[in-house]
Amino acid sequence: MKKRFSKPKNATTPKSFHVHNKSDKPNHIVFQEQKTIQKCITVERRLPSFMKDFFLYLKNAVAINTRLAYLEDIEFFCDYLVTETNLTQADSIKDISLDEFNTIKARDINYFLGQYCQRYEIEDDKGIRIMENHQRALARKKSSLSVLYKNLYRDGHLQQNITDGFNPIQTPKPQPDAIKRLDIDEVVKLLELVGNGSHLSEKEKRYWQKTRYRDRAILVLFLTYGLRVNELQQLDVSSFNFHRGEFKIYRKRGKESLMPINHSCEKVVREYIEKERQQNDQVHPDHQGALFLSLQKKRMTIRAIQNLVKKYTSHVLGTLPEDGYSPHKLRATAATSLIQQGASIFDVQNLLDHDNVTTTQLYAAHRKDSKREILKNFEWIDQE
Repeated sequence: MKKRFSKPKNATTPKSFHVHNKSDKPNHIVFQEQKTIQKCITVERRLPSFMKDFFLYLKNAVAINTRLAYLEDIEFFCDYLVTETNLTQADSIKDISLDEFNTIKARDINYFLGQYCQRYEIEDDKGIRIMENHQRALARKKSSLSVLYKNLYRDGHLQQNITDGFNPIQTPKPQPDAIKRLDIDEVVKLLELVGNGSHLSEKEKRYWQKTRYRDRAILVLFLTYGLRVNELQQLDVSSFNFHRGEFKIYRKRGKESLMPINHSCEKVVREYIEKERQQNDQVHPDHQGALFLSLQKKRMTIRAIQNLVKKYTSHVLGTLPEDGYSPHKLRATAATSLIQQGASIFDVQNLLDHDNVTTTQLYAAHRKDSKREILKNFEWIDQE
C-alpha cells in the first residue's frame, strides 16, 4: 500500500468577490459558480503548461463541477507520477515535461487505476487516512485520463493515442429492486413526523418548534419534484410566482427550468414564508433573497439540508441519524411514486432532468402526460 502526501494549501489569501450581474441568473448562483471556477484555475496553475489547450477544451465543453472533477483527477495522477514512479524526473507536478508524458504507456495507466488507486494513504498534519475507491470512482478517474490523452493526441502533443489500451472497468448496473427509496406509508409517516414532532427527542423538538414549517416545505418539495439538493438550496423567495402557478430552478449546466406548483407545495411554501421565515430586515444582507434560512438567518448550506433529511428519515426508518436517507433517496422516492401513479417515463425524465431515459426506466412504465398533468393530482397534503 502506497503513501502519498496531501497537496499544499494555497498560501495566498483569497480575494473577495463582488457580483456585477447582467444575466437572469441570481447573484448567489453566479457567486457559487465563480468560486468553483476559481478552484479550477488554482488547480490548472499547478498542472504542466502543455495542458493549457486541454484546459480551454474543458472550459467550453463540460459543466463547471465536471471541469473541476476532471482537473482534480488529473492532478492526482500527476502527483502519483512525481511521488510514486520513475516515469518523470520532475520534483513538482508543474515541471513534468511533455516528453515524459509521451513515454507513458497504456500499461502504466492500467497499473495506476487497477493497483494504486484502489487503496492508498494520505498523510497530513491530522495523521494518516486510508483512502479506498470503489469501481465508480475508478471509472471516473479513467474517464478523466481518457479525455486528457485524447485531447493531447488530437492537438498533436502526443505521438499516439494510448486510450484504446486502457483496461475496462466494470461498474455494477443499478437494479430497480436495489434502489433505496421510501415507500408510500413511510412518506406518510415522514410528513406526520415533521407535522407534529412526534418521536423526536426533547432536544430535537426544541429546534423543530422553530423550523417545522421550513422543514416540511423542504421535504414536500423533495418528495414532489425530486429536486437535486443544490437545486433546492439555491431557491429564492422570488423563485416562486404563485399568481402564475410556477417556480424557477436552475439545473445542471445552468439550465433554467420552470416547474408548475401543485396545491401541496404552494401550501407548505406559503405557510413557511408567512409563519416562520424571518423578515428580510432581520436576515444577513448577503442572504436576504434566500428561501430557506438557517437559525443563523443565512441561506441553508447543502450540508445542513442533507443532515435535516437524514434526521427525519432516520426516525421513519428506525436507524441512527447518520444512517438516514439522503436527499437523493427522496429524489428516487418522487420518481417511483410518480411511476406508480401511472406517469410516463418520458415525463418523469423531463421532470427530474435525467440525461438518459434509461435512468428513469429503473423506476418506470410508459404513459403519456405533461409535467403539469402528472403533478395535478400528486398531493402529499390534503386540500382544505
